[in-house]
Amino acid sequence: MITRIDVARRQLNMATHHQLKRAGIPAATISGRSRHGGPWQRLLPRVYLLQTGPPDPRQQALSAVLYAAEPAADPLSGASAALTGGAALALLGIRGAPADPLHVLVRSPRTVAAAGRVRPGSTSRWPATIHVHGVPSTRPVRAAADFAARTDDPDLVRSVLANVVQGGWCHPHDLHAELRAGRVRHRPAVRAAAAELLAGVRSIAEGRARDTLAATNLPAPLWNARLYGPDGAFLASPDAYWPEEGVALEVDSAEYHYTRDSWQATLHRRLRLEARGVLVASTTPAILRDRPADVIAALRALLALGAARPAPPGVTARGHAQLELPLPLPLPLPLPRPLPRPLP
Repeated sequence: MITRIDVARRQLNMATHHQLKRAGIPAATISGRSRHGGPWQRLLPRVYLLQTGPPDPRQQALSAVLYAAEPAADPLSGASAALTGGAALALLGIRGAPADPLHVLVRSPRTVAAAGRVRPGSTSRWPATIHVHGVPSTRPVRAAADFAARTDDPDLVRSVLANVVQGGWCHPHDLHAELRAGRVRHRPAVRAAAAELLAGVRSIAEGRARDTLAATNLPAPLWNARLYGPDGAFLASPDAYWPEEGVALEVDSAEYHYTRDSWQATLHRRLRLEARGVLVASTTPAILRDRPADVIAALRALLALGAARPAPPGVTARGHAQLELPLPLPLPLPLPRPLPRPLP
């Protein structure tokens, strides 16, 4: 029986036409079972879901790899096809990464036509691959670079790349090296996002704040520096910090700060900073966008106050070393972060 075929169990209850034929299933049986109302479903050309219910996100992602892989090869090996781009990042759970379309790399010189949501791309620069929920995928750094190469929305590029780095999936240095290797760093949106990440910016709101500050004569701050008290206890990591004046800027969005618990945590963090003499300017992304002059005026006043007094005693900024362009040769890639639990 087909339900006992090992390959279907390994492939999230899916199989290709080639695999079914190799298992001894006649073409007429395959066609009959995958007709409307039958026990199987044809998800893509030559790719079948051996169940009646709809495919889940993992099955949809793996179906793209099964479609693009070399027919005679093991599609789970990641040797001839691998999920990449936003779809691979979404499968990892990276916030903001679009799961559609399903971009898949195929090893050059093979080419595969697009089908449905699947967008194959041929490459001679074959990457190392990992398995995410059973789906052969590129590593996050390559998936992020491929996403940036195929996305025209500057804000989406900025946001997703920041979330990849902020989530610890890769270092800004390695992402910059991958963007350069993929020859996509010349794109304005990609170059701007990469520069922000190298400067320490870790979100689209921080990126907009950096743009606003860059248009003024205010001194450049440290982005996401970690501040510690005299006893070595961690205080906070403000979005921007001016160490000589002891001034911090916090850009608090409703999405992440306006639940009861997160708002309490925000106020507690601010109290810790103020107790050490740090002057804190708070804003929201909307105020920064619609009334930037008010934010700049507040910062200018606080910086003037801070400059007229000694820097806050005992407040030490760490973890804010900035990477400068041009970069040296790429560092060795970090070990892959442990993958999340499989989706239910």
